[in-house]
Amino acid sequence: MKSVNSESLLAAIMLAFLATAGLFYVNLGGAFLSAFVDGLGISRQDAGYITAANKYGAAFGALIATFGIRYFQWKKTAYIILPLMIAVDVLSFQITDANLLKYIRFGHGTIGGFLVGIGLGVIARTNDPDKGYGMLLVVQYTFGSLGIYFVPKLVSSFGHGAAFGALICFSLITLMMVPFIPDYKVKSEQEAIAGSGTNKGLIIFPLVLAMLSIFMFQASNMGIADYAIELGKENGYEVSAISDWLSLANIISVSGAVLVFVIGSKYGRFKPLLIGLTLQAIFTYAFHWSEDPKIYFIANTVTGIGWAFVIPYLLGLLASFDGHGQMGALAGFISKLGLASGPMVAAYLVGENDFSAIINTASVGLAICAVAVFIPALKVDHTTKVNNSNSKELDGEKTA
Repeated sequence: MKSVNSESLLAAIMLAFLATAGLFYVNLGGAFLSAFVDGLGISRQDAGYITAANKYGAAFGALIATFGIRYFQWKKTAYIILPLMIAVDVLSFQITDANLLKYIRFGHGTIGGFLVGIGLGVIARTNDPDKGYGMLLVVQYTFGSLGIYFVPKLVSSFGHGAAFGALICFSLITLMMVPFIPDYKVKSEQEAIAGSGTNKGLIIFPLVLAMLSIFMFQASNMGIADYAIELGKENGYEVSAISDWLSLANIISVSGAVLVFVIGSKYGRFKPLLIGLTLQAIFTYAFHWSEDPKIYFIANTVTGIGWAFVIPYLLGLLASFDGHGQMGALAGFISKLGLASGPMVAAYLVGENDFSAIINTASVGLAICAVAVFIPALKVDHTTKVNNSNSKELDGEKTA
C-alpha cells in the first residue's frame, strides 16, 4: 500500500493521530474525569486518582518506548497496540468499581503510552520536528474540542461508557491511517547534529533542565485542566454551559498550535517560549476569579492557546538532542509523567473543594518551568545560529 509524501501536510496529520491515539483521554480534559463523577457517582478525588493512574501508566509505557524505539518496527507495533487499546476500552465499559478501574486504566495507559512514545519518536525523525509537534497539538485540540462538547452530554444519557466510546472511535480511525504513513528512517549522526543545532553527544545539564521544564509545564497545566469542569460547577455553572464554553475555548486554542506549524523554528525557541510561558502563568493565576464567567472563559482560552503554542517547542527542544528519536520518545515519557502528576497533586489538594490551592501550585509550577528552560533554549538557539553561519561559509567556499 502506497504511503503519502513524507513532507506533506497529510503525513503530518497522520503522524499526529498516531502520537495522539494512546493518550486521547488527556485531550478530553475535565470531560474524562467528570465522566466518572457524573457517570459512576464517585467523588472528585477518586475520579482524579483514576485519571492519574491512566496517565502514570502512559508515562511507564513511554519510558519503555524510549529504549525500544531503536529496535522495534513502529508500524508493526502500531498494528498490535491499537487493537489492544480498543479491547481494554471495551472492558472498561463494563467496570463500575473505582478501585478496579485504577488498575485497568493503568494497564491501558501503559500500552497507549508506548504507542505515544513511538509516535513522538517518529516525529522527531522528520526534517522539522517543531512543525510536527505543532500539527500534533492541532489534531489534539480539534478532536479534544469535539470530545469536550459531546462527551459530557452523552455521559448523562449513556453513563461513563460514553467517554470510552470516544477513545475507541479515535483508535479505529488511527488504525486505518497506519498503512499510509511513510516509514521515516533514523537520521544519520551528522544530520541529527546539523538539524538540531546541538553539539556532538548529549549535553547533560541542559538536557536535564529541558526535561524538568516539560515535566513542570505539563503537570501545572493538567492539574488545572482536569478540574476545569469541576471548577465551573463549583462556581454554579451548568454542565451544558461549561461544556459549550470549554469546547469553544479548545477550538480557539488550536490557533496556538497552528502558529507553531507556520513559523516553526524561524525565531528560535527562546523567544516563543518566553512569550508563551509568561502569558500561561498570568492567565493560570486568573482562574482565581472564575466566579466571573467571562474570566473563566478567557482563562481557559488563553491557557489553551499557550499550552498548544509552548509544548511543541519544549518537545522539539528535547528531541533536538539526538537523531534516533530516542529523545523524542523520552520527551513523551517526561510529558506523560507530568500529565499524571498534575492531576494526582490536584486530587490531593482539592480536598473539600480547595481549588485555590490547585491554581496557586500550577502558577508556581509554570514559573519553575520558565526558569528551567532558560539555559537549554538559549544554548540550542546559539548553537543553531553558529552552525547555520558555518554552513553558509562552507557553501560560499564551494561556489567560489
